[in-house]
Amino acid sequence: MKKQTLPVISKQVRTFLVNAARAAADNAYCPYSHYPVGAAVLTLDGQVYTGCNVENVSYGLGACAERTALFKAVSAGCRDFAALAVAGGDKKPAAPCGACRQVLAEFCVPGLPVVVARLTGGKVTVTTLGELLPMGFASLS
Repeated sequence: MKKQTLPVISKQVRTFLVNAARAAADNAYCPYSHYPVGAAVLTLDGQVYTGCNVENVSYGLGACAERTALFKAVSAGCRDFAALAVAGGDKKPAAPCGACRQVLAEFCVPGLPVVVARLTGGKVTVTTLGELLPMGFASLS
């Protein structure tokens, strides 16, 4: 896993990322679960990439919002990330699934701030990738 020093993510940046994730959830394609999720990943150079969940009738062929956002950033050449926000759920906020946590670990340091929020209002929780995935597979990079 890469070693990098992450900047402190201010409340203003967290709010911006949560709002971007919530807006991305508006584009979710979720006719089966009816559970829209949005994500916004912030790169170290200040770019923001968003993604939403995209389902498929063959469930395993869908894509989560977090991976969609990360893959958009990686496909644009970004490899250094500062934070991730995820927005989903009405009563309880959506957190990244295990597959997303492991994919994030491929590109992000354990100290990556992960901001988790409901689709509308409510408490915003800040954790880290390392707290979400304490013993993930190590990448070769």
